[in-house]
Amino acid sequence: MDARSIIAQVRQGETPTEAEITWFAEGLANGDVTDAQAGAFAMAIWQRGMSVDARRALTAAMRDSGDVLTWDLPGPVVDKHSTGGVGDCVSLLLAPALAVCGAYVPMISGRGLGHTGGTLDKLEAIPGVNTQVSEDDLRRIVAEVGCAIVGATGAIAPADKRLYAVRDVTATVDSVDLITASILSKKLAASPEALILDIKIGSGAFMKTPEEARELATSLVETANAAGCATLGMITDMNQPLVPALGNALEVAEVMRALSGERRGRILEITEALGGVLLAQVGLASDADDGAAKIKAALRDGRAKTCFAKMIAALGGPTDFEDNWLAHLAVAPDVVEVRAEADGYVTAMDGEALGHLVVRLGGGRLTESDEIDPAVGISDLLPLGAVVGAGDVIARVHGARADVVAVEAERLRAAVTVSPEVPVVPALLVERLGA
Repeated sequence: MDARSIIAQVRQGETPTEAEITWFAEGLANGDVTDAQAGAFAMAIWQRGMSVDARRALTAAMRDSGDVLTWDLPGPVVDKHSTGGVGDCVSLLLAPALAVCGAYVPMISGRGLGHTGGTLDKLEAIPGVNTQVSEDDLRRIVAEVGCAIVGATGAIAPADKRLYAVRDVTATVDSVDLITASILSKKLAASPEALILDIKIGSGAFMKTPEEARELATSLVETANAAGCATLGMITDMNQPLVPALGNALEVAEVMRALSGERRGRILEITEALGGVLLAQVGLASDADDGAAKIKAALRDGRAKTCFAKMIAALGGPTDFEDNWLAHLAVAPDVVEVRAEADGYVTAMDGEALGHLVVRLGGGRLTESDEIDPAVGISDLLPLGAVVGAGDVIARVHGARADVVAVEAERLRAAVTVSPEVPVVPALLVERLGA
């Protein structure tokens, strides 16, 4: 086969055969396809799009370009993926809650890039935690603990790794077809029986409008189901963070407060909803409501907290994290309170601006090689609809240098709108797809 003819077909709006798409994915993985050809392929897809069948074939071919895990466990294997947002630490709650309800969760996650935080970066804010484990260790931890949140090895979907690097320098990252194949090739390589997709919408998400979110959600759900994995999607609101904190150690602290019963609110509402759907999908609950009740019980009675602490220890973290977690999390030396300048309500916040603020503090990365300071970020951020008086604290900014913190505190004030009008707070759960 010939890469040029495959690229030409896509460019002309034609659909290559499944064998041709498989050959191209193998060429991405083994180097037979050049960077120039990979870039041309990505640009052709960006311009012309792909049919559902072609998208499924590309996803399956990229999945099969490396190792595909198999499991021999006494319960169903499930997984969840979020398209990313600010203050989104759902995975750290959901994986252990699912595990204590009888599911097994090998969750291959990513790092933060741009304005959104990464699940792996949050975990690695805990001293000693290593998320880059071998497949043998992944199998052992999942079997013993019930869940493991780790990074992909180089043997998982190598075609995607190659194509993603090319997309990043050819302005084709925002292709829905390529986003779909990239996300699902890695997720499906873990061979879950059921998958729930959390597609974020709003100021703190990549997808800003309902139309954008629905297009991506539909593509993901259709493709995953066509590839043989029972998949549902939920579009959820990201016009404000899910917890009142942004930054790796600060978000882990919020997770532990939620697991300890000290924190309610949006983070638990979405965890229960997503987990309930998954449990119902694999027969561990009679329906989504029953599943949500099971997840809620696991979070409230401490079982999920114990499971999370076991996972942390299995990944090399502290063995006393369940009871002594606060002592292990880094604390920034400079903290500045940001106060409201007038009476009113918190009516809006620019989630993307807040995410970039954390990056500038040192809590995120602009390139994959950037070092992260786990201690920096934002805490005590008031939610949309909160009533404030002039002089009230609306958030705290944590950083390593007083001059940088002072600048970012003023930027935070500009990113959070306080006005006299009573706001309409968007619903957290916007739409469910696939059932």
